[in-house]
Amino acid sequence: MSRIHRLPDHLVNQIAAGEVVERPASALKELLENSLDADASRITVDLGQGGIQLIRVNDDGNGISQDDLSLALHRHATSKISSLDDLEQVSTLGFRGEGLASIASVSRMTLVSRTADSEHAWSVSALDGALEAPEPAAHAPGTTVEVADIYFNTPARRKFLKSESTEFAHCATVFERVALAYPHVEFLLRHNGRVVNRLPSESLADRVGRLLGKDFVAAALDIDEAAGPLAIAGFAASPSLSKAGRDAQYCFVNGRFVRDKLLAHAVRQAYRDVLHHERQPCYALFLRVPPEAVDVNVHPTKVEVRFRESQAVHQFVFHAVNRRLATTRTREAGQADTGDDRPADTDAPAIRPDTASPTPHYSAGGNGSASFAYRGGTRPLDLKAAEGGLDTYRLLFGDIESRERASAGVRPAGSDDGDVPAPQTGSPLAPAPALTTGDDTLPPLGFAIAQLHGVYVLAQNAAGLIIVDMHAAHERIVYERLKRAFDRDGLPNQPLLIPVTFPADRFEVATAADQAELLARLGFELTVLGPAQLAVRARPALLADADPVSLARATLAEVRELGASEAITARRDEMLATMACHGAVRANRPLTLTEMNALLRDMEATERSDQCNHGRPTWRQLSMKELDGLFLRGQ
Repeated sequence: MSRIHRLPDHLVNQIAAGEVVERPASALKELLENSLDADASRITVDLGQGGIQLIRVNDDGNGISQDDLSLALHRHATSKISSLDDLEQVSTLGFRGEGLASIASVSRMTLVSRTADSEHAWSVSALDGALEAPEPAAHAPGTTVEVADIYFNTPARRKFLKSESTEFAHCATVFERVALAYPHVEFLLRHNGRVVNRLPSESLADRVGRLLGKDFVAAALDIDEAAGPLAIAGFAASPSLSKAGRDAQYCFVNGRFVRDKLLAHAVRQAYRDVLHHERQPCYALFLRVPPEAVDVNVHPTKVEVRFRESQAVHQFVFHAVNRRLATTRTREAGQADTGDDRPADTDAPAIRPDTASPTPHYSAGGNGSASFAYRGGTRPLDLKAAEGGLDTYRLLFGDIESRERASAGVRPAGSDDGDVPAPQTGSPLAPAPALTTGDDTLPPLGFAIAQLHGVYVLAQNAAGLIIVDMHAAHERIVYERLKRAFDRDGLPNQPLLIPVTFPADRFEVATAADQAELLARLGFELTVLGPAQLAVRARPALLADADPVSLARATLAEVRELGASEAITARRDEMLATMACHGAVRANRPLTLTEMNALLRDMEATERSDQCNHGRPTWRQLSMKELDGLFLRGQ
């Protein structure tokens, strides 16, 4: 066995390069971070053959003096830290002082730099780790680092590099991640002499839209929260813009892109109630924490961090994203597009919440032919025909009439309102003014006008047409109510006048006997009548319209799958979601206009009502401009 001996510095640098410089993109990341630490406001990147042949980074930062130029290529030589205290509160992207030395040991490197107070620039070159003496050079204030033929002296590493297109894709990804976190810096990327990406100095929203796409920004919710020393900003996309992979998830800590399981879990938990389990959320979040509260020296490439108060950070990120997702777009639905130039229809029919569709009015034209036009007045709703449905709906939604009238600003018939008489029974209501964008009393989702095939509710608001998936919307409303009731004292139950019996297998019978206490909290009272028979004596009052047998079977299956009560508590949302799905109003169920309007009002008052429990959208807006485009109006 050979004796222990000290390795030469050049070999040590090459070993370090194996960790720090995994591929050309890793070298590019180190050089970009150095430029940003030097307070650069403009950075230009030139790549050749995907970064394998050439990586050149030019910036207008502070520059390096002649005396420090050669020292910059030595291992563990840095201007960013000088003591353990500095290491424990690092505020710069780089700090180890091994990046340039490691890159120089596996490439042909040239470093040219000039400070603002220098007469000219100085250049130093390194070939296979050997440094040459600094020489005068022509250069504007700032620094240029040129890395050529990476891994030329380590063929074993070079053969593991992929194709030019693959390596360039990795370099472009690093470039975009760095540029995303520093929107005030101007970036330029060229590949093989061709400009690939030019990013001016701009706002964060513009930078995010430029790199992640306008669709992302259009579907994103802006986040800006602070709590003590913690602050978070950025964008979280609507659940409707989810993806199958995690390629649209960007998380930054103090300007550094990281892959942190703690932060990813916090965001995922915030999306739990509005996103399908197999889909991944899209977001770009920028977390600011005190430098001493995060350890960035836990990974060779610094893509992982460790928080000193991890639970506090987790809760802060979770609540910030969760609160923003809880605010729905329904409050913005009634804002009309003031930028369209569509012709105004002065004779458009007015829609009132308590009326049916306008009836056609026929009159004789001047040439004796029949013509028809719509009257503003409409016939009253036949309340007797709706009584049965209203009784059921009131059980689900509570006192809907008072809330609907309060939202619409409608006084009850017969109330004292000056000299304005109440409409007479059986007579047409007085014509209502047409909907306008300035009507402050108009609800965001407007008023229902029809039901389509027993599945969709059609409503008119100031912006145009609202289409609502009534099952998905009602499912979300019921789910949120079940959660609130369960968190208080458990779900209230409704005893059945006649218990409903049903055949059950031995697993269902065992679950009903073993988990009786939990089932009681869920609003169920199940009795074991025999080895293969159960009876439902009470069911959740909020789900009074649901079939008791199918609801009981679904709940027993969820409880049996989750197992212990601790696991059930942890996954109670999944269980309540199943109950809400079975308790929501089903497709092909006809609704009256009053019921449809009550559904719209409850959507406006319910958190996360933009998506159902499975992540599907509950409603869509078609503006008048979009509808005009369908019929080529104004063209």
